[in-house]
Amino acid sequence: MVPTDPQPVPSATEHASAAPVAPAAPARSTFARPFELGSIALIVILDQITKALIRANLPLGDSRTIFNGWLDLTHVQNTGAAFGLLNNVDFPYKPYIMIGIAALALLAIAAYGTQLGFQDRLARVGLAAILGGAFGNLIDRAIFGHVVDFVDVYWNDVHFWAFNVADAAISVGAVFVILDMLGLGRRHASHTV
Repeated sequence: MVPTDPQPVPSATEHASAAPVAPAAPARSTFARPFELGSIALIVILDQITKALIRANLPLGDSRTIFNGWLDLTHVQNTGAAFGLLNNVDFPYKPYIMIGIAALALLAIAAYGTQLGFQDRLARVGLAAILGGAFGNLIDRAIFGHVVDFVDVYWNDVHFWAFNVADAAISVGAVFVILDMLGLGRRHASHTV
């Protein structure tokens, strides 16, 4: 095989007159920012600390009034899903099925989060809150077989479902994701006329 002639190297004047090359678009990162990871960790830590305090200081089924007629701390155990769904239903392998469902939901949420650009700030913060809450409750399910709920909000005799820090984070995070889907919190490029 005969070697081919090498391509000539352009001179400095030829190189300067060449058309400018557009910078490559930044690669889309699928990793969370430190703020998001920190938010997830903070929610899990706060959730686990508050649940440990309730388990240590408030016997199961007992209540302490915080604001009369509006807010109590009540130690309850939730073996079901969010807001007590399936709590009173018993079936074989329920704890394992609930852990499996929670783990699959975590994976789906994390996978969805990797599809978001960093400009979707409100959705990313919302997903971080949802992930932190889901991890907090998953820890309880894996260790204890149930989730400790303790915030009892009510009006007269009408009670909302008891919840915890993780549930509150999941709810607030879901609102943020919905607001992002509606276009709130996004920066839009200005239109030229």
